[in-house]
Amino acid sequence: MTNMTDMTLARASALVLAALACAIDVRTRRIPNVLTFGAAACALVVHFAVGGAGGLADALLGWLVGTAVLLAPYALGGMGAGDVKLLGAIGACVGPGDACWVAIYTGIAGGALGLVVACAHGYLGQALRNVRMALMHWRIFGLEPVPELTLETSRGPRLAYAAPILVGTLVTLWLR
Repeated sequence: MTNMTDMTLARASALVLAALACAIDVRTRRIPNVLTFGAAACALVVHFAVGGAGGLADALLGWLVGTAVLLAPYALGGMGAGDVKLLGAIGACVGPGDACWVAIYTGIAGGALGLVVACAHGYLGQALRNVRMALMHWRIFGLEPVPELTLETSRGPRLAYAAPILVGTLVTLWLR
């Protein structure tokens, strides 16, 4: 993006996207593909229209960074694909540098909110035992999903991860 107005539009788009996805995820526990893919496609088009090939490259790299950050937790069964696609779409809006910051602040918010949810449900002790079990499993078998601890098999409380992604986006945009 080439000027302040364009950057403000990109950041506002990322914030609206994160807020909308959060509202939907909290209500339905799903983030629709039409929202994530549609937002990413719009970001690519707008960045290209405003910044040419350089703008498009920036948006593509932002999408790649945002997506790549959450691929491992998704592959290990710890989060849904919608969360991965959402962070990728936000990355396409804000570019690779800010996508890194969104990911960092999202991780911090996710950890904090996860502790709150675990405590609120009386699940903290079990959550800590699950972390220990996962670490032991990975030490013995390598990085692979732990069958008892995936989203499909775990009976623990769920965190709509779009909420930490919204917090990460807010903090990043506020600090920039």
